Amino acid sequence: MTPKQDPTRRTLADGRQIFYFDDAGSARAHSARDSRELPALDHSSRMRFDVLTGEWITMASHRMTRTHLPSAAECPLCPTDETRTPTEIPDGDYDVAVFENRFPSFAAAPEEAIDSPGDGAGDRPAAGHCEVMCFSSDHTASVAELPLERIRTIVGAWISRTEELSADPLVEQVFCFENRGEEIGVTLTHPHGQIYAYPYVTPRTRSMLTQAHRHFERTGRSLLADVLAFEREDKARLIYDGDHWSAYVPTAARWPIEIHLAPHRDVPDLPSLNDQERDELAVVYQDLLRRIDRFYPGVDRVPYIAAWHQAPVRINRPLGRLHLQLFSILRAPGKLKYLAGSESAMGAWVNDTIPEAVAARLRELK
Repeated sequence: MTPKQDPTRRTLADGRQIFYFDDAGSARAHSARDSRELPALDHSSRMRFDVLTGEWITMASHRMTRTHLPSAAECPLCPTDETRTPTEIPDGDYDVAVFENRFPSFAAAPEEAIDSPGDGAGDRPAAGHCEVMCFSSDHTASVAELPLERIRTIVGAWISRTEELSADPLVEQVFCFENRGEEIGVTLTHPHGQIYAYPYVTPRTRSMLTQAHRHFERTGRSLLADVLAFEREDKARLIYDGDHWSAYVPTAARWPIEIHLAPHRDVPDLPSLNDQERDELAVVYQDLLRRIDRFYPGVDRVPYIAAWHQAPVRINRPLGRLHLQLFSILRAPGKLKYLAGSESAMGAWVNDTIPEAVAARLRELK
């Protein structure tokens, strides 16, 4: 079972919160104190509205000084022990740890800043939350290789943090994700993900909600539920079909490897999953990560992004439906899918692979 996780809460030297989530049967006091002397936090991020696209753009110049590819000995996500300078994790060992990012794109802003419109209607503080989620104290581990009980803890932590962040009246959408690999842009190689709590509904989600609304007006049904039903019946792109979840390569995949994982039941977000859905999710999620890692012979760890799409907290919530988008930019060993002129300037995607062929390869790897 993957029960709801109640974390142990502690405070770091500069006032940021850290949350420890323990595997079932693991009990730690998490009593170590953060002994560092840290500078005051920089919450200067601003958002400006792009009138040409209708999108918010965040300006977070303080992130230019964030830690970039440190050595294992200097990794800020490893546990603190006698062999290293104190890190972001005061404890000498942990299972899963989540803490507020020291270099956030979005951060809790003073109330007076929130009440102020800023320099104009299209300029305001980037109020929200950015958290770092460490999946293991082992610097060399990957999620695909962790014990199943740890995956259950990870799922529980996603659920717990989504619930708490969604309760913030300034938050409109919560996004849990993992970037893996320097090719993706990862600046810390320790196994970790992030959680963003945005003060607006993101552009991709808005686009999906628009399509979902059109489909509902026409049919009275959920678009994402109908897509899932089609893929399960067609089977050409189906990878996994379980009791509560199915995974498939989308018909119009954008990326060289792309998998969507969706629950059979209509649920808006991770906290809405029942115990049986959470338990199966832990199994199938790790299975998909392992398949991606074996996709290219001779490539040990394929770079990927694992992105959880959850319904907005308030806006058009009934139109949203939980699903995972898992994809890689690696189109062949040593070759990346770059977002060049057509994709970056025009938003017009060209994929170098065929979804049916990718699905067939992923099915072989079970």
